[in-house]
Amino acid sequence: MVFSSLIFLYAFLPLSLAACALCGSLRAKNISLLIFSLIFYAWGEPKYVLLLMLMAAVDWFCALRIDAAEGQGERKAWVALATLIDLMLIGVFKYAGLVCSIFGEVPELVQRITLPIGISFYTFQLLTYVIDVYRGDAKAEHAYWHVLLYAALFHQCIAGPIVRYNSIAEELFVRRSGAEEMTDGIRRFTCGLAKKALLANPCGALTDALLLSDSTISDPALFVDNLAHLQGVTVLGAWMGMAAFMMQIYLDFSAYSDMAIGMGKMLGLHYPENFRYPYAANSVTEFWRRWHMSLSRFFRDYVYIPLGGNRKSALRTVFNTFVVWALTGLWHGASWNFVLWGLYWFVFLMIERLFLRRVLKHLRVLPHLYLLLVVFLGWVLFRFTDIRLGWTVALGLFGLNGNALSDFVTGTILQNNLFLLLVSAVACTPLPRILSNVLARNGIWNGCRKMLVPILLLLLSTCALVGESYNPFLYFQF
Repeated sequence: MVFSSLIFLYAFLPLSLAACALCGSLRAKNISLLIFSLIFYAWGEPKYVLLLMLMAAVDWFCALRIDAAEGQGERKAWVALATLIDLMLIGVFKYAGLVCSIFGEVPELVQRITLPIGISFYTFQLLTYVIDVYRGDAKAEHAYWHVLLYAALFHQCIAGPIVRYNSIAEELFVRRSGAEEMTDGIRRFTCGLAKKALLANPCGALTDALLLSDSTISDPALFVDNLAHLQGVTVLGAWMGMAAFMMQIYLDFSAYSDMAIGMGKMLGLHYPENFRYPYAANSVTEFWRRWHMSLSRFFRDYVYIPLGGNRKSALRTVFNTFVVWALTGLWHGASWNFVLWGLYWFVFLMIERLFLRRVLKHLRVLPHLYLLLVVFLGWVLFRFTDIRLGWTVALGLFGLNGNALSDFVTGTILQNNLFLLLVSAVACTPLPRILSNVLARNGIWNGCRKMLVPILLLLLSTCALVGESYNPFLYFQF
């Protein structure tokens, strides 16, 4: 079940909100929320809800042992055990195939392992819980179901934002605000829904039409046909397809975060912001302070700083940064293209740190164009799990496959999708928010923004989703 499915919009979400509203006590509301969260997760993968429950049980138990331990050595042993078990489980379910491929053919048993939805997100959340208990930044929960609820919250369990336990525990279990933020939550949710249904989905369909679908790309039996197709894509088609993907992945993922944050507000929960218009950045460093911010903070606080951060030698700082970006790439997928994608960003961050950042700060438009080009080319590496296909597209962007600049079909596709591309590009900038805030000074518009706009966005999104066959969330696979 995805947030942009009709069954979620018109059955699951209203029922879950009504159930919480009918519950009198906070405990009853949380029990209702846990039941709906487990149903939501089990909807697509009933067997893997047991894995989620097991990992929550392991971290719950280890956190209690850390809290009860008398010596520092014992505390370290329990946090190390919890971390080891969590990493082993995600390793088996997500990375077993990649590891086996290093040593030869992947066994059939490993090939049959399917990736549990959201395992990267809830594993990291559970890790923050047990590590924060060890550090003294959070209290160990005595009730197992509290830890399970924290890990399984259906609003953000599947694709974030990554929520730290100590940032939400009080709202979740002690004191929660009332329904005064319901209107803001609904508006945020419907904006995310419209971003997904009206913009991200059509951009994704356009990318698939020009540069193949994910399922086609990942089928090794179709490699020869895929290579031939991509070699024949015109220069204009390659740029248009990757531009659509560049906008799709931002609009899709930020839409999910918007909807998660909106649903949290409906219940008095405040999840962290995950995006701050990253394509408006002027450097790679700034981009990663704006893109998937909860993940960046996780790697900063739980990997980079514990390794020593930038407090040691310059060489050690480079090594620490290398580790973070290798893990960032690997976190996104069990494929070598993701590892290379992470190291791609590491290289540009090092170049900026060495000299480029000092140059860019004295320029105006050029830094932004540089950032957009780096991001654009990085998404080529990200999208194609077979590096050979990605390299073919990269060459095609500059006509190095012997491909034509354009043709009649590509020109027609551009004409038919020009409005979509322009609107999507604007949606990736702060301009809509700025315009809305300016108009909000008018009392009539402010009232419309709170009441009529969410209804209109819901209706338009519903119309777009009826009969829609293309409706994935990209980050479900990560």
